[in-house]
Amino acid sequence: MIKQSLIMLLFLGLFTACQSEAPKTTATDEAEKTEQTAKPREEATETTPIKRYELGNAVADFKLKNVDEQMVSMADFPEAKGFVVIFTCNHCPFSIAYEDRIIALDKKYKELGYPVIAINPNDPELNADDSYPKMQERAKEKGFSFPYLFDEAQDVFPLFGATKTPHCFLLNKEGDALKLVYKGAFDDSKEAEEVSKTFLADALEALLKNEAPSPNSTLAFGCSIKTNDESKIAE
Repeated sequence: MIKQSLIMLLFLGLFTACQSEAPKTTATDEAEKTEQTAKPREEATETTPIKRYELGNAVADFKLKNVDEQMVSMADFPEAKGFVVIFTCNHCPFSIAYEDRIIALDKKYKELGYPVIAINPNDPELNADDSYPKMQERAKEKGFSFPYLFDEAQDVFPLFGATKTPHCFLLNKEGDALKLVYKGAFDDSKEAEEVSKTFLADALEALLKNEAPSPNSTLAFGCSIKTNDESKIAE
């Protein structure tokens, strides 16, 4: 009987030792296991807001394709005192109505140091009349006296905050920088014979007198710029 009791005690001692050596699962282990087996979550991405030029801001140069298939930038005009940047296009009735006025303004003021640079901001997939070949045809037909550039990637017009065609921006050279000093409408009427206020020309005349344009901002009117990316359009 004593021998059987000793054997039973020995068996119980071995069983208890095995139990104490068995690994325990902790909360940390479970968390690590879950982390290893779970699929990583896709991080939410947000569109970076476009930093648009405000009045008085320095404007960065751009390099876009002209209708003569040459790349053009403002740096190509080292003698310029500034620039008249006009976003326009082929199909818009407002843009068409202003073509002769833009040509006349360019011929007058580029001799005084302020040449026109016209830029087509539209996506031709949304209107085939604004394609690059159509731009070439229109420039030749009208005898544009200024570069007519294609903002093919639609990277330039959002920086200016352009929303219409036509939409005008006047830049003045101050030191090594080109500052935005006027933005808005060319004048106050689509119909040339009904114009009573020549906003853009008045702003140019002010600069030639070393004065600040007044007004320096007006409401542009015309056709909306055509893009599939609404984040590019200023509110």
